[in-house]
Amino acid sequence: MERNMHNAQNPNRPLRGARVLVVEDDALVLMELESILQDAGAETVACCRNVNDGLTAVEQKPPAVAILDVNSGRRVIAPVARRLARCGTPFLFYAGEVENESTVAEWPGHLVLTKPERPTTIVAAVIHLLEHAGVEQD
Repeated sequence: MERNMHNAQNPNRPLRGARVLVVEDDALVLMELESILQDAGAETVACCRNVNDGLTAVEQKPPAVAILDVNSGRRVIAPVARRLARCGTPFLFYAGEVENESTVAEWPGHLVLTKPERPTTIVAAVIHLLEHAGVEQD
């Protein structure tokens, strides 16, 4: 928690104070994304490893933006993406490969980053989502 508060107060952190939801079933990838986002100053709302937890996180504390693995476990991420879309929350997909193209095809204008991606690219994509959504950072 202290780490998040420190980053949120540091003006050199491009994501300072942003609330980000990450839904990723691979624990190592999830920890890497969390670290990248925190290092950039984000306050991670929730790091979830499955669709159900992602849906719960959206209901409990809506994020400013989200990063979604296309296939989270044995389920596609579509229910979380639909819930975020209804809330007006911008999101991007983060996928090893797009095995389920129908999920991504449902949101043709959404960015798809391919795993593994450079931290600077991930942060830049989240900044773009925040700017596009008109979310002001602290």
